[in-house]
This record gives sequence, C-alpha cells and structure tokens, in this order.
Amino acid sequence: MRLGHAIFGAAALALLGGGATAQEEIIFGISAATGSLQEQSASEFARRANEKLGDTAVVKVFDSSQLGKDKDMLQKIKLGTMHLTLPSSIMPEIASEYAIFDLPFLVANRDHLARIDETLFKDVLVPAAEAQGYRPLAVWENGFRQITNNERPITTPADLQGLKIRTPNSSWRVAMFKEYGANPTPMAFSEVFVALQTGVIDGQENPLTNIAGGKLDEVQEYLSLSGHIYSPAYPTVGVAAFEKLDPEIQQVLTETAQEVALWAREQGAAQDGELLEKLKAGGMAVNETDRAAFVAASAPLYEKFASEVENGQAMIDQVLSLADGS
Repeated sequence: MRLGHAIFGAAALALLGGGATAQEEIIFGISAATGSLQEQSASEFARRANEKLGDTAVVKVFDSSQLGKDKDMLQKIKLGTMHLTLPSSIMPEIASEYAIFDLPFLVANRDHLARIDETLFKDVLVPAAEAQGYRPLAVWENGFRQITNNERPITTPADLQGLKIRTPNSSWRVAMFKEYGANPTPMAFSEVFVALQTGVIDGQENPLTNIAGGKLDEVQEYLSLSGHIYSPAYPTVGVAAFEKLDPEIQQVLTETAQEVALWAREQGAAQDGELLEKLKAGGMAVNETDRAAFVAASAPLYEKFASEVENGQAMIDQVLSLADGS
C-alpha cells in the first residue's frame, strides 16, 4: 500500500497528539521489499497485533522504503512521526555492540541465535540501544547472507579482489569486504537493483529472501553460498514516542514482536531451500564457497571488535559459549 502525504500527516498528528484515540494508527515502516521475510514478518506482526488491539488501534505496514531509507525511519521513530521500523545491518551505527552480528561465521545456526536472543539481547543489546533513544522489541530474522555478482563465482576471498560490492550503510560490513579484497560500496537496498542493472556495482550480499524479494536474479549471474553473516532484524521503537502510547498498546506491541521472533526463524529455515531453487530457476549459477579461506580472512575483524567495542572480547566469548547450548 502507498501512503499519501495527507494520510501520513494525519497519522503523525494523531501520534504527536498523545494518548490513544479510536483506531489510532500504528505506523510500521520497513526498507525490505514486498515478499521478503522481513516484510512477511512485519505483516504477520500486524495481523497478530491487530487481532489483540481490536478497535483500540491498527498497525499498518509500509514496505520497500515507502517512508524513507533505514536511517530516515530511525529518525522518524525517534521524533515520533512514525512508531516502528525494522533496522538490520545499520544497528552497529546506533550502538557498536550490535556489530557482534558483523563477525563472520560467529552465529552457527538458528538454534544458536535463539540462545543469543535469550541472553545477550536483553542484557546487552537492548540497553545499548536505549541509551541512544531506541528500543528493539525483539530479534527477528533477516537471514544468512550470501554473495552475488556478475563477474565470476566467488570461492575464496581472492575472487572478490577489486569487485564493487554493495554493502549496507554499515562501517563494519565495509571493513569486512575490504579485508576480503573487494571494493565495498555502501548503498540503500532500494537503490541496489538499478545499480546492478546499470553496472554501477558488480555485486552485493544479502540473505536469499532479500535477493529473491528484490528480484536480483534478474540482474545478477552468480550466487555464491558463503553464509558469511547471520543478520537479525530488530522491530524497533523510539523510546520517548513509544512511552506516550497507551500502556495496553505498548504491551500488545512488545508481546507480539517477541512472538513473531520464533515464527520468523521457523519461516526462514523453511524457505531457504525453496528460495535457492527459485533463484536457480531464475538463471543464477550457484556455487559453494571455501569456508576455511573466508574464516581465515576474517580474523582481523574479531581483533577489531575486541579492541574497539567495550567488553568486546567478553561478548565474543559469551556468544561462542552458547554455540553448543551451554
């Protein structure tokens, strides 16, 4: 659905006016494309929340950067002109602790992620974001990231040498691809399709759901299954604006966000194989990467995190200790 300026203005005025009104609109803007897992998760959240909210309020989702890029929407939830957004790779720019998810091959699988969610998220990551005026309500799935490009299959980091690879606007992701020998090019996801189509960039890295949702198989030849990063997505509110909502609405949004976390992981696991077949059918040549070579090239990133982030080594150790369920 497209949000006209007049409608958005009315919704913003309703929010800034304070307490809940009849059918108050809860505006949820995301950058991911229609059909992506992030969009599916946001829509599932809206469905569940709206059932609980009844006539009190209604959650409305606007995908595909209709309400701005990630940085713009984070500013809007802080100002109170919208209620919710779904940042992912941009979060380390808000609080450096979130760069734990930019350490390659740190998250072993979704079960490991669930254990991180239960411990590190509430104890470390939420307080770090709240100190900057934001409150993530849960950890949803963005997914395991893979590399695509139009030049050649990527098997080792050496194959990335000199390639212009789009990254999110994350200094940590830029540092990663520099270590791998690429020429990282930060760019909003909404701009990626045209940049690939016109040759401004050679490739990009994203979970399969975003590659398929963004129809990148139409403008990319090679898909290399690196799984280099598991990137969560965080349904996030601005603390000041959120606390102006009726407490019952706050509770519904918080509880529902946490419910959808499990749903999103289950959907991500179920869709991986289907999406891979879809992208193959779309003409992409698929190959496996040399995991050991990428792991070896990633060591400086762990050193960077340990030295630059407060309690960085302790965070790494804690996450690694959770890999086996301990």
